[in-house]
Amino acid sequence: RRQRQMCIRDRNDTIDICRVKGELHLDDQDLYDPKLDVVELRARVGMVFQKPNPFPKSIYDNVAYGPRLHGLADKKYDLDEIVENSLRKAGLWTEVKDRLHSPGTGLSGGQQQMLAIGRGLMSRPSLMLLDEPSLGLSPLLVQEIFEIIRRLNKEQGVTLLLVEQNAQVALNTADHGYVLETGRIVMDGSADDLLASDDIREFYLGQSAGDDRPEKRWKRKKTWR
Repeated sequence: RRQRQMCIRDRNDTIDICRVKGELHLDDQDLYDPKLDVVELRARVGMVFQKPNPFPKSIYDNVAYGPRLHGLADKKYDLDEIVENSLRKAGLWTEVKDRLHSPGTGLSGGQQQMLAIGRGLMSRPSLMLLDEPSLGLSPLLVQEIFEIIRRLNKEQGVTLLLVEQNAQVALNTADHGYVLETGRIVMDGSADDLLASDDIREFYLGQSAGDDRPEKRWKRKKTWR
């Protein structure tokens, strides 16, 4: 899981001791092509990290930093509009609209995660990478965060690549899923098919696999072992 997420996140890095095999494409474009415009690529792909990481700046500047850097807003009005739209899509605007110049680090954990989502949306990306967005959040906040994620996909048309250890919430959100163990894909399929899988239900959701024989849980083996 980690290797694949890092591979996409660090898509423009060159590390001497590493070897890259295979291909990674976005919209039929090879992301390993040395001629690729990395700045343009970064504007097309948003990233929400595992742990909320607001910049030591105001709430406003956390979102405005990217548009300023990429030259996406010529006027203050345009920048204000990007900030507001991004925070609305992230479900945070109503809570912070009257304190946009307060530090982003002063927000609660759930609000910081929403701010990170808003920051990732500032360039209107076609793809967003989310690394365990539920980590450390209460069940109610997890529900709220994933409702935002679903809306981004359904209403904004943003494709989402989600890495998540909470199998239930991930499969209830996703269209397609992959199960990775020790760096390899051991299962994949539609979210509905995975939710119906005995192995997924038994080992990842803590539910009965529905076997007729009274076999003890610790004796059950995953079918891919």
